[in-house]
Amino acid sequence: MFFSPLEQFQILPFVNLGIGLFDLSITNAMITTIFSLGFILFVYYCLSVFGLSCFPSRWQLLLEGLYLTTAGLVSDSIGPQGQKYFPFIFMIFSFILISNVSGLVPYSFTITSHLIQTMVLALGVFIGVILICVSTHGFHMLSLFLPGGTSLSLAFLLVPIEIVSYIFKPLSLAVRLFANMMAGHTLLKVIAGFAWAMMGSGGLLLMAHVVPLLVLIILFGLELAVALIQAYVFTILSCIYINDAIVLH
Repeated sequence: MFFSPLEQFQILPFVNLGIGLFDLSITNAMITTIFSLGFILFVYYCLSVFGLSCFPSRWQLLLEGLYLTTAGLVSDSIGPQGQKYFPFIFMIFSFILISNVSGLVPYSFTITSHLIQTMVLALGVFIGVILICVSTHGFHMLSLFLPGGTSLSLAFLLVPIEIVSYIFKPLSLAVRLFANMMAGHTLLKVIAGFAWAMMGSGGLLLMAHVVPLLVLIILFGLELAVALIQAYVFTILSCIYINDAIVLH
C-alpha cells in the first residue's frame, strides 16, 4: 500500500541482475517500456498480416486517426521534405501516447513521469535534429546562432544567448512532459488518499467522501486530456525543431 503520493514513481526491481558496475535489473520501468513498444509493434504486425478492411473496425479507425494526425503534423510543420521523417515522428508519438495513457491504469507505472525517460526521448530528437542540420548544411549550420543583419558588436552578446537557448531545447522538451505527467498523477493520488481517509473516519465524513470522489473523476478526465495533449505537444515541437534544422530558421 502506498502511503506517499510520490511512492507511485518509485522504480522497483523485480529481478536483480548486475555485471560489474552495470545494473541490469528488470524493473517496473523496463517492463512498462517493453510493453509500450511491444504493443505498438504487435498492433502494426497484425495490420500487416491481416491487412486493412473496407469496413474498418474500431481499432482500425483508431489507428487510422493516429496515422492521419501524425501525417498532418509532419505536413503542416515540416512540409513535403519531411515525409522521410514520418516513421520516426510516428513512432515517437505512438510511444509517448501509449505510455501516458497506460499510466492511468490503476497500479500501473508511468515511465513518462520520470525525467530520465523523457530526457532520453528529447535527446534522441535533439541529436537527430543536429545530424539533419549538419548533413544538410554543413558548417553553414552555425548561422543558426547569428541572426541575419546582426552587427559585430551585438554578435558577441547574441551568439552566446542563441547557443544557450539552443542547448536548452531538449531540456525544456523533457521537463515539460515530465512535469505535467508527474504533477497530474500526484494530484490524483492526493485526492484519492483524501477520499480514502474520509471513508475510514466514519460518521459524516463517510457520507462526505463522495465529494472528493466526484472531484477525482473530473480530474481523471482532465489527466487523460493532459496525457493526449502532452504527446501531441512533444511531437509537434519535434517537427518544428526538424523544420528549423532543414530551413535554418
